[in-house]
Amino acid sequence: MTIDDIVSLLSDIAGPDQIKADRTTTPHAVIVDKTKLVEVCSKLQKNASTYFDMLSCVTGIDNGTQAGTMEVVYNLYSIPYNFQLTIKVILPRENPAVETVTHLWKSADWMEREIFDMYGIVFTNHPDLRRILMPADWEGYPLRKDYTHQEYYRDIKVEY
Repeated sequence: MTIDDIVSLLSDIAGPDQIKADRTTTPHAVIVDKTKLVEVCSKLQKNASTYFDMLSCVTGIDNGTQAGTMEVVYNLYSIPYNFQLTIKVILPRENPAVETVTHLWKSADWMEREIFDMYGIVFTNHPDLRRILMPADWEGYPLRKDYTHQEYYRDIKVEY
């Protein structure tokens, strides 16, 4: 199955402005509007010709303050068809939010929490969206490009 086949399969969900092929990545990716993410993922998981039964990774990306965007990247795998697919969702940097996919793949649970903790991207309707790596009272999101350390840690000197 090619990336064009997948975009064609998804064409009944949304038009070309909401689902686009990205051939610059390996594996090829589908860029999906955030409002269509769950519907797209559900179809890719349940469709007999794709059956993406495994979500192997979810990653957050901060494109910086100049770009003004962040991304969530989903790596899907179909075990029976030995086929990979990347799905990208581009979000505004201010108040980034996208619907959770934990109801489709349980493996999304901790990965979405990690992205929330490190980037501040909110996964709406997540069953337990709270910090997973940083202390509960931590301020800010450490992997954002404009992050500044908390005052407490600025004066600690590490000697090697």
